[in-house]
Amino acid sequence: MGKTIIQKIFEAHSNTTAAINEIINVTIDIRIARDFGGANVVRHLEENHLPIHDPKHTFFTFDCNPGGCDQKYAENQQLCRVFARKHGIKIYDINSGIGTHLAFDEGLVFPGDTFVSTDSHANILGALGAFGQGMGDIDVAYAFAYGKIWFKVPPTIKIVLKGTPAKTTTPKDIVLKINKELGANGLLGYAAEVYGPYVDSLSLDGRVTIASMATEMGGIIILFPTNEKIMDYYRNTFGITIKPIHADPDAQYTRTIELDISDLPPQIARPGHSEDVVSVSEVSGIPVDSGFIGSCTNGRLEDMRAAAAILRDKTIAPGRILKIVPATDMIWNSCLKEGLLKIFKDAGALVGSAGCAGCAAGQIGQTGKGEVTISSGNRNFTGKQGKGDIYLASPQTVAASLLAGYITTIDAIPKKPIPVKVETTSVKTIPQQKKEQMVSPLVVEGRAWVIQKDNIDTDMIYHNRHLTITNPSEMGPYTFGNLKGYEQFAKDAQKGNIVVVGKNFGCGSSRQQAVDCFKALGISLIIAESFGAIYERNAINSGMPILIAEGITKKLHDKDLLSVDFSTGQITDKTQRKSFTVKPFSEAQKEIYLRGGLLGG
Repeated sequence: MGKTIIQKIFEAHSNTTAAINEIINVTIDIRIARDFGGANVVRHLEENHLPIHDPKHTFFTFDCNPGGCDQKYAENQQLCRVFARKHGIKIYDINSGIGTHLAFDEGLVFPGDTFVSTDSHANILGALGAFGQGMGDIDVAYAFAYGKIWFKVPPTIKIVLKGTPAKTTTPKDIVLKINKELGANGLLGYAAEVYGPYVDSLSLDGRVTIASMATEMGGIIILFPTNEKIMDYYRNTFGITIKPIHADPDAQYTRTIELDISDLPPQIARPGHSEDVVSVSEVSGIPVDSGFIGSCTNGRLEDMRAAAAILRDKTIAPGRILKIVPATDMIWNSCLKEGLLKIFKDAGALVGSAGCAGCAAGQIGQTGKGEVTISSGNRNFTGKQGKGDIYLASPQTVAASLLAGYITTIDAIPKKPIPVKVETTSVKTIPQQKKEQMVSPLVVEGRAWVIQKDNIDTDMIYHNRHLTITNPSEMGPYTFGNLKGYEQFAKDAQKGNIVVVGKNFGCGSSRQQAVDCFKALGISLIIAESFGAIYERNAINSGMPILIAEGITKKLHDKDLLSVDFSTGQITDKTQRKSFTVKPFSEAQKEIYLRGGLLGG
């Protein structure tokens, strides 16, 4: 039976067959910790007296806060520097750029390699045909120490793009269209491979844009087979000939999805949900306060050149601000040499140091309450970049909109902008719950918090402004602090309570804090219809009990008294006097839970 790309990579990095849904240990070629996650990685390694498996293939990247302008970020960065010096680990410091981009710009990763990072968009390495996975700090600490980590071999979905889009359409528009069609959890638990004439025409930068948004669809990774352009990239950049990687002709796919992109016009995602995508023409005319061009999705040199071509000899609309952040220092320097920085500055834009920018609270890209931003980033979760409303679009659409002062496309830039509107939102609170206790290690009893919401992301669970907190005991008060209607959850929740939520819980970032905050509050169990892939790993690895139960939010009522047996999967609703049986703990999950976490025991 033929193998998919991810099966081939896993089998080349393990001593076993990569059978779908089997859990196997996979050797990791490159492992990276970033500035906010790195401090916790160091803590885990030092507290557990763990070694560094291979310092030459282990790195730190300080890309979230290149300025070190937040005191806690600066402390965490210095903590990682000291640790790296002790162990001979290379640091790509605050002057380097986004770690996942450095992985291929610096020639650290090649097609067929494996890569992990505390960055939930590490799967952009799929653009090369390499395996990249964002992970929590426990996972990455384990990879630092042992050079391998467990994975469940995911099934693969084949995506075929048919037709040719409009001339003004970019790879960002294509991936927004894919996100719309598949939804926020359409790739949940899956790898994907992308094919079609349009895909074959893409440069590395275009592939990166599409691969980077696998996370926004719940996917493990979007993989591209090696083509001649990728071969040329390595020949021209590093003077080497690489070995290509492709799926077998008879590879087995869970399903094949064909998407017609014929004449597709520029696309845009409306605030709050990257899958809420429409044609730009449908929201044209909405005033904007600011714009952002950058991120791991659209901070490449091609993106900078495209924006400069639109902004040349023009000035952004009065009263607006455009923020531009190249992905790496190499790209920043290319912008300098080509005169792009002068074009940006002459147009009135703010150019930041290479890095992640708006995705992290410590660098430019944040928004104020009522601010409307159009961004080339990959996420627009509520609160992700401050309190404003964020539309996602291509760098070209962002540049055009900032010249216009409102959302528009490059072929419809008017001569005069219009005023900006400001909108506000309101919040609700919920009643206090009674204290509940754990019955036994594998059986818990507690009152249910039934939250009828899907796609609750990690910024809703634990906002990025608190990421610099490294002591898990201090994380509890911020739980659900950015989930509308549940801002008081941390004050009202009682020890032993059980959280019941919908699909794709914990999608988004790789932050471990989104798990540890529940542990700090004494929450005994999280039951979800499905979990984000990284979140599920983080919960299991930290010993936080989780269960998957399809349709559970429709079966239970808020405040019901539940008794749950992890080993059998039986959920007894003592209030309604009825029981349900769901999939119990796997042996691996039970073992990790009983020893107090992956690094415990």
